[in-house]
Amino acid sequence: MRGSRRQTIVDVAQRAGVSKSTAARALSNAPEISTETRKKVLEAAQALGYERNHLAVGMRSGRSGMLGLVIPDIANPFWAEVARGAQDRAEIHGRALLIFSSDWSVERERVHLTSVRQARVEGIILNRVAERQQDSRLADMPMVMIGSSAALFPDMDNVGSNIEQGVRLAAEYLRNRGHLQPCLIVGPRQRLAHSRFMHAVGGYYGAYGITPDNLIVEESDYTPESGEAAMGRILDRAPKRPLAVLAVSDLIGLGAMMATRRRGLDCPRDVSIIGFDGIQASSFSTPGLTAVQKPSRAIGATSVDMLIDQIEGRNDEARSISLSCKLIERGSVSDLVRAAQVEVA
Repeated sequence: MRGSRRQTIVDVAQRAGVSKSTAARALSNAPEISTETRKKVLEAAQALGYERNHLAVGMRSGRSGMLGLVIPDIANPFWAEVARGAQDRAEIHGRALLIFSSDWSVERERVHLTSVRQARVEGIILNRVAERQQDSRLADMPMVMIGSSAALFPDMDNVGSNIEQGVRLAAEYLRNRGHLQPCLIVGPRQRLAHSRFMHAVGGYYGAYGITPDNLIVEESDYTPESGEAAMGRILDRAPKRPLAVLAVSDLIGLGAMMATRRRGLDCPRDVSIIGFDGIQASSFSTPGLTAVQKPSRAIGATSVDMLIDQIEGRNDEARSISLSCKLIERGSVSDLVRAAQVEVA
């Protein structure tokens, strides 16, 4: 109702039959508060519609109860899943999560980092867009780095996907189906993710006497439209059919499917495509996009756990965690080996 008085911690304490300080500690999940008392306080707060003023609490205690997450593109389903994993885990820890999307802009990242500091967050989880740019203002804050750029900050906690293991999964899957030298669609050359992916490719195929220079490689932004354009360039350069394409993200892989279809070609009969992310949308294409699934939610959840450890003073040494990927088989890769066996038979 307009003009109605906002409920306070005093109102909650009176309804629960406890002191103001006990009510405040119960709402802060203080360990010395009994389960029965905490339950009474929470029920009172819910009945009154009481909401804590996190900023006021933070000014008194030095802790805001908020964490910051700065990621490159919240519209990309992979990063949305990372955010979801972080949000769910932050809730378990009794924290709120402020999420910012830099849209791969160095300037926007700078503005967002300023905003999260001004919001008095307890710590920040960050996928750095300005990869090679140090920022002394961040040195005094608990922070966890995520994504490929984390490798540039070995003195900070970081968590990400095991790209080398993921590339090996994709390459072996293709090789076992007779695709010995796939074409590649990779991310922008200036980003560390590009060199890391290419290094993993070289590490796998080098054992077979194949270097990245022997492969057709096209660059793409992390969008279906850019992936479609890159696939068009590959089809112009590699007229021989069938061929296989390993795309560095599912959105790029889905764009490659569109380009294949526009050329009147069939996936997977003429062109086999494998993605890298494992987003849910890839299961809805026709055919479904076979992909290496990165542990997006686990990255978000693990980064929050690491950040809370820093905030609570439970860890003094930088840790680096690399989470395993898995392959999701759908229908976008043909089996040339089986097809040849059928022909012979």
